[in-house]
Amino acid sequence: MGEIFAGRYELIDPIGRGGVGAVWRAWDHRRRRYVAAKVLQQSDAHTLLRFVREQALRIDHPHVLAPASWAADDDKVLFTMDLVSGGSLAHLTGDYGPLPARFVCTLLDQLLAGLTAVHAEGVVHRDIKPANILLEATGTGRPHLRLSDFGIAMRKGEPRLTEANYVVGTPGYFAPEQLLGAEPDFPGDLFAVGLVAIYLLTGVKPDPEALIGHFADGIPNAPEGVPEPLWQVLASLVHPNPDARFKTATGARKAILSVVELLPEATVEDEVVEVFDHIGPLPAGFGPDGPLATDGPDEPTQDDGPAAAGAGTAGAGTAGAGTAGAGTAGAGTAGRGTLTGPGAAGRSSFAGTDSFPLAPPEPRTPPEPTTPPTPAPLPRPAPATPPPPPVPAYEPTAAVRPEAAATRPYTAGPHLVPGPPPAGVPAAAPAVAPPAPYRKPGPPPKVAVPVLIVALLCIAVGVWALLSA
Repeated sequence: MGEIFAGRYELIDPIGRGGVGAVWRAWDHRRRRYVAAKVLQQSDAHTLLRFVREQALRIDHPHVLAPASWAADDDKVLFTMDLVSGGSLAHLTGDYGPLPARFVCTLLDQLLAGLTAVHAEGVVHRDIKPANILLEATGTGRPHLRLSDFGIAMRKGEPRLTEANYVVGTPGYFAPEQLLGAEPDFPGDLFAVGLVAIYLLTGVKPDPEALIGHFADGIPNAPEGVPEPLWQVLASLVHPNPDARFKTATGARKAILSVVELLPEATVEDEVVEVFDHIGPLPAGFGPDGPLATDGPDEPTQDDGPAAAGAGTAGAGTAGAGTAGAGTAGAGTAGRGTLTGPGAAGRSSFAGTDSFPLAPPEPRTPPEPTTPPTPAPLPRPAPATPPPPPVPAYEPTAAVRPEAAATRPYTAGPHLVPGPPPAGVPAAAPAVAPPAPYRKPGPPPKVAVPVLIVALLCIAVGVWALLSA
């Protein structure tokens, strides 16, 4: 079993690593689902501030992979997001090379839809590149794209965390105005989208400086492998002058959709693009529904100390903003990268100096067959005992037992019963009550004597009064 973080998230296995953190596949014991957890591996104030900025983003859109919840435990912090298992656009191009134009238009439509939601929140991504654009593992079905890694994203008007004359991002995807020190803005993100589109169509990372030089005499011809109708839209995304680009992601999206009708239909000879799982199987002890049953409870019981956890959800799939991993999120800042997936082993990621491969998942050794234990002989059945006699259909009356007297015992004479006494028993003489003492009528002497004395005194006073008169 993995380490329990903040009493809620069980870290299972690492699926990516970048400049500021590692991405783990984790089990959320509260929501009971697998999530991608980005754990901060640096504790300096600058890195922590970027981490706080990234986890504070809450953008709910099907084509955006933003943080969903966070937790802190002692000196470590993490935030979680949906698990997206189909790898990134860097993996897909590494596996198939140049992609069909209609397939690329589907991806661009979803990317611009997600970027519209990001820009609607006033956020500039600043690090759009193939390694940061993830895919759900949809097989040969319609692809599903997720824009991830908001590690260096910022809202317009917020203070910058970098020093003056210093640019943060991935080399090769900077807009020309960024290199001149301009404030981050939405046209810079659209310029990066155009470079991503050229990369998907040609299979080669474009050279921005050479591309900008071709615009000196107007819009250049379409690069090899890019259909002319689609190039007219892409040229408006990668124009060196930000005022000549599309103003919004919504406008670019409408232009892409209008071009799809002008592209040739896919033929049977075209290679089918399959987006497969890049993460690999779960390690021992875990199943599709979480940790396998053990002797103890599934819920974590250990006390991990003071912890704080934010509310949120997590889904199944891969993920990982801010780092790169086996079919997980790509890098958001310099020093981050991706892992080449199955079918592209040995190829280095397109991101150059800011990406690096990770080792594929270790093969699982199949368990050695064991000899099944010899079953113990079954005990011989005991001889059958005769059935008990049938119970009568009625319940016999139980014998009445005398109950203890409720009053204390006393001695009394024989009980007199009307009628002649039984034979052999002498007749008992009737009990004679003792005579009551004679009591004279009148008050008791204690009362009569004082009354008489008072009466005599009254008489004496009356006689004396008569004589005196």
